[in-house]
Amino acid sequence: MARKPATHERIAVLGLGRFGGSLALELTFQGWEVIGIDADPRPVQAHADALAHTAVADTTDEEALRQLGVHELTNVVVGIGTDIQASIMTASLLTDLGVPHILAKALSPQHATILRRVGAHHVVLPEQEMGERMAHLVTGQILNFIQFDEDYVLAKTVAPEAVIGRTLADMELRNIYGVTVMSIKRPGERFTHTTAATTVYGGDMLIVAGDPRSVQTFCTLP
Repeated sequence: MARKPATHERIAVLGLGRFGGSLALELTFQGWEVIGIDADPRPVQAHADALAHTAVADTTDEEALRQLGVHELTNVVVGIGTDIQASIMTASLLTDLGVPHILAKALSPQHATILRRVGAHHVVLPEQEMGERMAHLVTGQILNFIQFDEDYVLAKTVAPEAVIGRTLADMELRNIYGVTVMSIKRPGERFTHTTAATTVYGGDMLIVAGDPRSVQTFCTLP
């Protein structure tokens, strides 16, 4: 059950397609008061019962956004799908309205560049990022994968055979593999922070940090 949102936890999601709609529902589940807006009445109607507020409106119309109170919000998501022009115009308008945090969905790196130039503070490329994520998971050695920057990722993996029975200090992972084991989970237990004296045993689950290539190399050790 979603927790009751605090008064500042209000957010508008502009565009209720597959990306925007899913994000709006997840934010609602997490306790946010979500205002869902789309120019198409069909997705608005589909989400009317689940979201706190919904409206049919042109997100490139400044007066429409003002009437809906979007200019008063701290966080706004531009989740518009295939209409790149509307996406860019909406992000630019939100910038002019002084919205402090604008998150926008991009369809391509070029689209992402333009969104940043018109003022979007954070831009995501869901299809590209999912493709990269799947590429790392496809080997089966990496169970989960989170990329924070081009050169820094976290990966969840079962301890490779090559490190079993050794302490982290003995392995010199940072010097040899360029990675750091941040946490460890014994079978049937919870994740705990590691120390230099931590010994890795068979079946242990590890959270490994480092650049993508180094993490991939470590996780696929025989």
